[in-house]
Amino acid sequence: MRNLVLWLIPFFVVFQTAFIFAQSRDKQASEILDEVISKTKSYKSMKLEFIYKMENPEANINETTTGKAVVSDDSYRVEVAGQTIISDGKTLWTVISDAEEVQVNDVSENDDVFTPTKLLTSYNEQYKSKLLPKVTSLHGKNVYGLELTPYQKKSYDRVHFFIEKDKMQLYQIEIFDRNGSKYTYQITKFETNVQVNEKSFSFSEKEFPGFYIIDMR
Repeated sequence: MRNLVLWLIPFFVVFQTAFIFAQSRDKQASEILDEVISKTKSYKSMKLEFIYKMENPEANINETTTGKAVVSDDSYRVEVAGQTIISDGKTLWTVISDAEEVQVNDVSENDDVFTPTKLLTSYNEQYKSKLLPKVTSLHGKNVYGLELTPYQKKSYDRVHFFIEKDKMQLYQIEIFDRNGSKYTYQITKFETNVQVNEKSFSFSEKEFPGFYIIDMR
């Protein structure tokens, strides 16, 4: 479950800015990225449902669950596998329902965790991206496949993005970490410019009465 929390955060904030953290070296990949960036930046908010899958053959792990998320600027709320992950862009609350526990952290500045503002202000050359020419379809959808690899060592080796060609929006992300695990997020529902309640992006003790709060800042 710890790995789930670690990967959910970068996934959903990366999704908000749609690859702004990558400076492409491949012309066609760059054109695709630019179009998706432009389209995604125009959204004031997004609401999505997804299928999350974790695989590690050596550890005999193959887990699948579903979840949902709302994203607005640097704020987001993710609900999956008995956890609610809330951020207002500055503070991160991880609510673990089974344990009736809330872990409070500052939004990490670690390079392995991204926020939209951080990415928008640091469009850099930390990643090399390329088109995966042999990938043309996924689950019956026509897609572009893109691979991003970090120049500097991180906790993951590479990330694959799959873009629906007709909508030019993200359909699936695959994250390959260094311990042999693969994390897949498949978007099953995508709504843009939805009405959001700003209160949903901050922790409320009234919403989780009696939960033990651990401030780790």
